[in-house]
Amino acid sequence: MDVRFRFFVVSALLVTVTAEVYIVTMEGDPIISYKGGENGFEATAVESDEKIDTSSELVTLYARHLERKHDMILGMLFEEGSYKKLYSYKHLINGFAAHVSPEQAETLRRAPGVKSVNKDWKVRRLTTHTPEFLGLPTDVWPTGGGFDRAGEDIVIGFVDSGIYPHHPSFASHHRLPYGPLPHYKGKCEEDPHTKKSFCNRKIVGAQHFAEAAKAAGAFNPDIDYASPMDGDGHGSHTAAIAAGNNGIPLRMHGYEFGKASGMAPRARIAVYKALYRLFGGFVADVVAAIDQAVHDGVDILSLSVGPNSPPTTTKTTFLNPFDATLLGAVKAGVFVAQAAGNGGPFPKTLVSYSPWITTVAAAIDDRRYKNHLTLGNGKMLAGMGLSPSTRPHKLYTLVSANDVLLDSSVSKYNPSDCQRPEVLNKKLVQGKILLCGYSFNFVVGTASIKKVVETAKHLGAAGFVLVVENVSPGTKFDPVPSAIPGILITDVSKSMDLIDYYNVSTLRDWTGRVKSFKAEGSIGDGLTPVLHKSAPQVALFSARGPNTKDFSFQDADLLKPDILAPGYLIWAAWCPNGTDEPNYVGEGFALISGTSMAAPHIAGLAALVKQKHPQWSPAAIKSALMTTSTVIDRAGRPLQAQQYSDTETVTFVKATPFDYGSGHVNPSAALDPGLIFDAGYEDYLGFLCTTPGIDAHEIRNYTNTPCNYDMKHPSNFNAPSIAISHLVGTQTVTRRVTNVGEVEETYTITARMQPSTAIEVNPPAMTLRPGASRSFSVTLTVRSVSGVYSFGEVKLKGSRGHKVRIPVVALGHRR
Repeated sequence: MDVRFRFFVVSALLVTVTAEVYIVTMEGDPIISYKGGENGFEATAVESDEKIDTSSELVTLYARHLERKHDMILGMLFEEGSYKKLYSYKHLINGFAAHVSPEQAETLRRAPGVKSVNKDWKVRRLTTHTPEFLGLPTDVWPTGGGFDRAGEDIVIGFVDSGIYPHHPSFASHHRLPYGPLPHYKGKCEEDPHTKKSFCNRKIVGAQHFAEAAKAAGAFNPDIDYASPMDGDGHGSHTAAIAAGNNGIPLRMHGYEFGKASGMAPRARIAVYKALYRLFGGFVADVVAAIDQAVHDGVDILSLSVGPNSPPTTTKTTFLNPFDATLLGAVKAGVFVAQAAGNGGPFPKTLVSYSPWITTVAAAIDDRRYKNHLTLGNGKMLAGMGLSPSTRPHKLYTLVSANDVLLDSSVSKYNPSDCQRPEVLNKKLVQGKILLCGYSFNFVVGTASIKKVVETAKHLGAAGFVLVVENVSPGTKFDPVPSAIPGILITDVSKSMDLIDYYNVSTLRDWTGRVKSFKAEGSIGDGLTPVLHKSAPQVALFSARGPNTKDFSFQDADLLKPDILAPGYLIWAAWCPNGTDEPNYVGEGFALISGTSMAAPHIAGLAALVKQKHPQWSPAAIKSALMTTSTVIDRAGRPLQAQQYSDTETVTFVKATPFDYGSGHVNPSAALDPGLIFDAGYEDYLGFLCTTPGIDAHEIRNYTNTPCNYDMKHPSNFNAPSIAISHLVGTQTVTRRVTNVGEVEETYTITARMQPSTAIEVNPPAMTLRPGASRSFSVTLTVRSVSGVYSFGEVKLKGSRGHKVRIPVVALGHRR
């Protein structure tokens, strides 16, 4: 008996090890596009930009029917217990996720009624002062009734790492009472420990999705939390950027760094946790979260998540299950903001591809935290550190961690990075400034500045200096708040100045042991930010175009990213148990960077646009944000982008649309854009069908719609940008604009392009009544073939002051 039982356990383990998660799509329409035809089930399809009526009995019956079909095919093909269905996808795509062996996946691939079988793949996180920088308190919130009405009745869904519901950024007490939300029907899970709901009147939905993570053996309930609780910090941070309460005091270490606010502080938050602290997430869980969010009735989706790598079975970037699900979301009227990715500054590093998604690049705003170290020889070394100063007009003795070891045997602990106070001599450190080395451990996250602060405090140091002696390309230095004086010297040449001064001033015996410490210094005040006119600038890490249409990295006829928004050193809510950033463990706020931070800025601003224009489509909102954006910085110069020089140091170059898309978001102008470039589901299908190299059968697999080739070329898709990746001779593209102003307006149309490409527009002017639409054409001609893209723009200037601008990119080829 015992022997048989043990054999069973081993064989079960073998099945678990070889089985993997697969996403299967089925023949037959999902709810969003089912037009009837199946016996006994009436149509559930929605028009473009129309929400799914989930309360309808027709929708419920058809959803049950699809789920039964999913269960039936699995039950017919495989023995019970040899597989596990994880999710049924019914609303945006028709299919399911299942944990099966590769052999079973092959059986499914050949089964009648099955359209595609994709092995699941991983996704990753794409990891204030910005309301003022963007002009919200003065120019935007007042138009909607003030900050206490900004985003009223708009629900933003966050597919992220969950939320810390106890944070004041998400509190609903001491606020104007919220009214009912009849259009939103999301569920609220309870905390398994306290049995309290994760929701309040501000957080209106909270669910978690982890079936694929569990099946893959990646989920650990002790640290990942089988609930919407944020075990990472990332989800709380992104939710607070978009929709956190206004005026929350941002206190840390006894200092107040200002007041925190979301872009749309009155918007409601719906949480769909599908990312986890150690492994990121799985597409099967993310797709389930998006499907549920659209079913529940969110207005906006904020996605600070992207695939780790291309799926193995889909050739087309636009048609992986992730983007196909988002196409369904946009068809249901949901605006989708997605982080561009953090693979910059290298070309073709985007992880967000499709025209129905608003792809957001990250900008550096005008706030910089700088500090300085003054040496006893009078030299002043620049650095960074969000810390108070040492006492004014007083110099402190400098001691290197390597010179104050209790015992030489502790050198195995890499004592110079100051992570372990117990290996350093407190008597020698007390009252002095401790010098520490910024080792590779800080880059990989096994050492943190927070630990240096704790070490220095424990030893009674007057302050600390972290010295960077060598730097690898891509190393990102961010200022970290500190309760005691502290500075990070990031410039290697300045670090050498400090080391030389210390060595010359420190007297040693013949063994190298220090006889007396004579080097001195003082640390400046790093708590007050300096505002720069050179902002905004494109951040080094922000992913760059050109966009790609397939996973062979062939250029697409669609410009990405779409828009630039603040994403560098953003203050926002954090959860005390968050581990995503080791410097903020246990804190209530964090100052972090990433396109992850840029995407929720756009999600929150889209909520403000939707609040003012509730009938606008996702494409209309995207157009308003893009066509009113700016390509000029605060000093009136063209936008700059961080880039590597030949010597691998960071420098600034003139930015292009592949860095910033249409430009940096300008919220007040977006509320009144004058014209919009609108598009709907049929337009997105036209873009797919006319993109060379995409198999029409593959398009039908995901959209359940036959191809329509009326668009003729993907560059004719009505985007608020123009991209031609293979311009031979002359090509003409068309755009259609709609007057969303309240009065008739005449627009003059002009265009300019770099010399290698000629550009003409027709007509040169047009008059549009309110609500009227008109088309214009743009003709591009190759003048010379340079092998690099030409950049330009088309401007539509209105007689009543509206200014509409779209970027143009083209790559000329010989005939």
